[in-house]
Amino acid sequence: MNDLTWTGTQVRRLKELGVDLQNIPAEFSTLAERNKIFQQIEKKQVKADRAKLSDFLIQGKKSHIEKLKETLCRILHQQGFIRVFTPTIITKAALEKMTIDDDHPLFQQVYWLNEKQCLRPMLAPSLYSLMVDFSRLNHRPIRFFEMGSCFRKESDGARHNSEFTMLNFVEMGLPEENRHARLKELAGIIAKTAGLDDFRFESEDSKVYGTTLDVVAGSESIEVASGAMGPHPLDAAWGITDTWVGMGFGIERLLMTSEGDTSIGKWGKSLSYLNGVRLSI
Repeated sequence: MNDLTWTGTQVRRLKELGVDLQNIPAEFSTLAERNKIFQQIEKKQVKADRAKLSDFLIQGKKSHIEKLKETLCRILHQQGFIRVFTPTIITKAALEKMTIDDDHPLFQQVYWLNEKQCLRPMLAPSLYSLMVDFSRLNHRPIRFFEMGSCFRKESDGARHNSEFTMLNFVEMGLPEENRHARLKELAGIIAKTAGLDDFRFESEDSKVYGTTLDVVAGSESIEVASGAMGPHPLDAAWGITDTWVGMGFGIERLLMTSEGDTSIGKWGKSLSYLNGVRLSI
């Protein structure tokens, strides 16, 4: 008789409860043995999670993601960046300036409100618009960032949420020869502030941004950020002539990776999780 393994239902439940499957038995001789061990693990984890949840609610603590957002904002202000707030609803014309037209793969992932407006799938279009106005100022460099929700119809639930939080920073007007080093410097500050010790930089081809500089973290090689530099092919559509560097970080991915997790669902906006703890316990 072959050794038995966890059922699909048991695996899902253990993952919901945040159990590391690599640190528990994977094969069993009998159904009774498997089910007994499952019940023991589930009971122990449920008890621990209820204690965490009770402590969190009673003490009135800040959630992990709330603390991370506040910390990242503070560190960027210390670096001379100002925070901007742009609309969640953007136009089809703004997306088209980013080359996202009816034939672009990302077009089908957009939440369209009508023929001309949608929920923003990225922060970049509005930040480009601000770059146009900021470029009229005489002083350089100009540094700004935004942190806010974006929306995409995603199919991969393990590393994607349909609503997710992006942090995008932009620095305009630095010497062209300093762009690459400066982009790495700023990205490293964000990554380390978020608690990432194991990360690296990789170049990748993007359908929107061309060649990007990405931040990849952990043994799972999770992409937590993607950056670009200008002058850039997209600049012409906006009339941008400044040099610039910019990068976008997925906040939930940052938190998921820094917590050593592999599922993003528990760290985003949810009615099923609070501060990474499953509520149906």
